[in-house]
Amino acid sequence: MDFMLLLKAAVMGIVEGMTEFLPISSTGHLILAGALLGFDDEKAKVFDIAIQTGAILAVIIVYWQKIQSTVVALPTQRLARRFALNVLIAFVPAVVLGLLFGKTIKAYLFTPTVVASTFIIGGFIILWAEGWGRVRAPGEHPDDYARILNVESMSPLDALKVGLVQCLAMVPGTSRSGATIIGGMLLGLSRKAATDFSFYLAIPTLVGAGVYSLYKERALLSWADAPMFGVGLLFSFFSAWACVRWLLRYIASHSFVPFAWYRIGFGALVLLSAWGGWVEWKA
Repeated sequence: MDFMLLLKAAVMGIVEGMTEFLPISSTGHLILAGALLGFDDEKAKVFDIAIQTGAILAVIIVYWQKIQSTVVALPTQRLARRFALNVLIAFVPAVVLGLLFGKTIKAYLFTPTVVASTFIIGGFIILWAEGWGRVRAPGEHPDDYARILNVESMSPLDALKVGLVQCLAMVPGTSRSGATIIGGMLLGLSRKAATDFSFYLAIPTLVGAGVYSLYKERALLSWADAPMFGVGLLFSFFSAWACVRWLLRYIASHSFVPFAWYRIGFGALVLLSAWGGWVEWKA
């Protein structure tokens, strides 16, 4: 196996793990990183989706106690069944719309220009959701206006709304976690509840996407690709594990405003570099 190919796989794995659960779009960063590294052929696109499984394994480990207790309680506790049902309800819209429009979206929207534009738009949406620039009363906290403080308090309708919002992330650069977290906050979830539900919803969504992509594009792959995928999964797992643990501590006392400014600045830089000819971004 080519050492440079393994090095690119490691870099892409780190990019995936560090960006998957932050509201800054892992798909967008993978498209840009792949364009810079020349790692953007059809097999690389399958790789980008498959290594999400490594990031999801990190979430499963971080939330293992909650996941295990929910599974054990399913036969006897109504609250556990409602939580599992809510995750399933939120998962369904992405499946339906992904099967209907996924191919078209990938054909026309997976470009650096679209990614940069949605970075910027998403950044301003985060600023709006966080009430940036609004003067708050002393001691006022954004979650003071939340009607849902934990995922157990969500109704099936709340879950469906978050699931529909997640579908916006089919446009690259939007950010799946950004759509579900910020969308959840706008729908009345506290920052912690929206973040937790986003992580739980990521498990079936990203595992399903990875398995489906590997099955659909299986003709492109061979056992010779196993080291490349293994390296990507490994680096995706460790970087995602570190990122998730950090994010859960961060949201306890911080807003998402810094991520908004990052999105706006990074998106503007990509657009300027494309228009100025500084970087030859490949579609």
